[in-house]
Order: sequence, then structure tokens, then C-alpha cells
Amino acid sequence: MKTRESGLPADAMWRSFFDPEAILTALRLTPEVRDAVDFGCGYGTFAVPAARRIRGTLHGFDIVPALIAKCERLARRSGVRNVRFHRRDFVAEGTGLADQSVDYAMLFNILHAEQPVRLLAEARRILAPGGLVAVIHWNYDPATPRGPSMAIRPRPADCRRWIEEAGFAVQGGIVDLPPHHYGLCGQKGASA
Repeated sequence: MKTRESGLPADAMWRSFFDPEAILTALRLTPEVRDAVDFGCGYGTFAVPAARRIRGTLHGFDIVPALIAKCERLARRSGVRNVRFHRRDFVAEGTGLADQSVDYAMLFNILHAEQPVRLLAEARRILAPGGLVAVIHWNYDPATPRGPSMAIRPRPADCRRWIEEAGFAVQGGIVDLPPHHYGLCGQKGASA
């Protein structure tokens, strides 16, 4: 199942919207992270840079076979070997990863899905106690060059509420990620 309005523009255009390194730094992805997950890895824009930062395995999930193949090629060309890409309908089926098996989960530009709390709950299930969920989304501004329609585009307050509903404690405030995005981090409780 694709998320609502999940089409991607051409790879080069997509990459022009982000500074992956700055975003990953702002959202606290550090070398202390063991394993991480990218929900909806798309072109690998964040998956490959994230894999370079961590000491374990980066799991990237997408439903589109061509995108999985593209991510695998990008990882090979980049010399990144600590990645596993999975073709899976994680919206409907979850990730299939073990409970409490990762330290960091990325839900980037995906919470316009019909059941955002369900995606966050899956992230919480697979995160180890103390693990972080990182969320970015397009600014709530019709002038952005892409992003879902304003009718389904979440505002920062929506993402914050969903993160909390899924059982995370929001860490810090809204992070400005120019030119077109914002981000938030949530932490799973140490005893959860």
C-alpha cells in the first residue's frame, strides 16, 4: 500500500530539496547508534548517509521494487555495506523486525499517510528503550516546490501530537530544516 500522494519527482530534483548530513545531525543521528531504520527509503537520500554514521545495520524499507534496486546501486557505488533494503508494505504489514532491535528510526516525509500513529507505533515497537524516532515533513506552506496537498500535509503540531500518542516523549522543539522542512525527535522511555 502506498501512502497518499507518495509519488517522487526525478532523483536529482528530489535531492535538491535536502541537505541530508545537516538534517541527520540536527535530528541527533550519531555514531553511537547501532542499528537504524528508514521507513520509505525512496532514492536512498537519507539511508546511505545514515548508514555511514552508524556502527550497525541500516534497514531501508520501501514498497516500490525499482526504488529498492536504486538504493542498492547507490549503496554499492558509495561503498556502503552496512545496509539491507527490504521491499515490504510496512504501512500494512509493519517492518518484520524484532521488538526493541534498533536504536533510531527515520520517518521522513511520510506522516501524511492515512494512519500516522500506526507508523509511529511500529517505530516504537522496534526501537530499544531510549531509542529515538526522527520525523521530518514539508513545511505547512503551499509555496513549497513539492509535498503532499495542503489537505493532508501535517502541521508541526500534528506530528508532535502523533509522536506523543504513539508513546514517545518529544525531545526539544521543532527543528527548522531549511529551505522546505521541519523536524522533531521523540524518545522511547528507558523502561518501555
